[in-house]
Amino acid sequence: MITMLLRNRELTGFVLAYAAIAIAVCALAAGIDGPPAALWAGAAALAVGVLVAAETRARYRAIARMTSELERVLHGGRSLDIDHMSEGELAVLSNELSKMVARLNLTADRLGRERMALADALADISHQLKTPLTSLSITTELVRKRLVQRGGCSQEVERLHVIERLQLHIEQLVSSLLKLARLDAGAVELARQPVDVERLVAIAFEPLAVAYDIADVSFEHDIAAGTTFAGDLSWTAEAVTNILKNCMEHTPPGGRVRIRAWEDTLGCRITIEDNGTGISSGDLPHIFERFYRGSDSVSPGHGEGLSQVNPVGVGIGLSLAKSLITAQDGTIKASNIDESRHEGRGARFEITFFKSVV
Repeated sequence: MITMLLRNRELTGFVLAYAAIAIAVCALAAGIDGPPAALWAGAAALAVGVLVAAETRARYRAIARMTSELERVLHGGRSLDIDHMSEGELAVLSNELSKMVARLNLTADRLGRERMALADALADISHQLKTPLTSLSITTELVRKRLVQRGGCSQEVERLHVIERLQLHIEQLVSSLLKLARLDAGAVELARQPVDVERLVAIAFEPLAVAYDIADVSFEHDIAAGTTFAGDLSWTAEAVTNILKNCMEHTPPGGRVRIRAWEDTLGCRITIEDNGTGISSGDLPHIFERFYRGSDSVSPGHGEGLSQVNPVGVGIGLSLAKSLITAQDGTIKASNIDESRHEGRGARFEITFFKSVV
């Protein structure tokens, strides 16, 4: 009871007011009929006070149980346990809360079914798109090979190469859009297991190794031994691959991309840097926005001819990377390397996976 008084200002005020009234009544009784009347008044006030305290304690215990039940529902419970409630205002309130929880459960179940239906529909759409794209890619490759065998025009062969690159780009775009949609729909289940960062970096860089060689961009990594975090290896590798790809596309020939990783008291830190031109001040606040393309992006078909096609993404890769990282309770930040500290120039991406226990 004393603890309730210390935590509840309303209850404290009531007790002080009751005590003041009781003392005033006892003093008045003493003035009218002497000390015996004051004793009787005090005894009556004490008895009433005990009854009020018992009722108040029972009410607050009921409220505490209801609060505990609501807390359980907020952490995944599906119903309120109100069997212990008797008739009264609190019972009515508890009954209404139970109805509300039941309605919220129905709404959550319906939204879950809708999310899964959306994910299934997107998977079907993706499959339907990939089938004709694959056929188109095979047909284009056959036509190009026949042109080469027949000594066809080099310009036509180059245009077919461009078409093949665009087809591959569309396939990658469809795949990325599907992944984003599945994340938005909550249809992706991310694992929560120890991830070795050195292995993560190896898996993330593997599909880009040939592209780095063609672009004449070197790749460096400095991973502290034993660096780990709790997350999903494959999906995090997807995120890191997208960032490494973005850095490569904005690094000139002869440049380099470097990734460093270490652990501190707060969590696992992964930093990816390039020595390209960096991110313009106008693009920096929007770098992770979906479908946002920086001012240095080249639009397909922009230039003197079709051979100038340079599809440097359409603003999906970094957005997908951020969604995958934040879905694992991580953070990602983009910035430019500070030239004033003689660190060089280029873009920097800082990823942090915080530890659950510090």
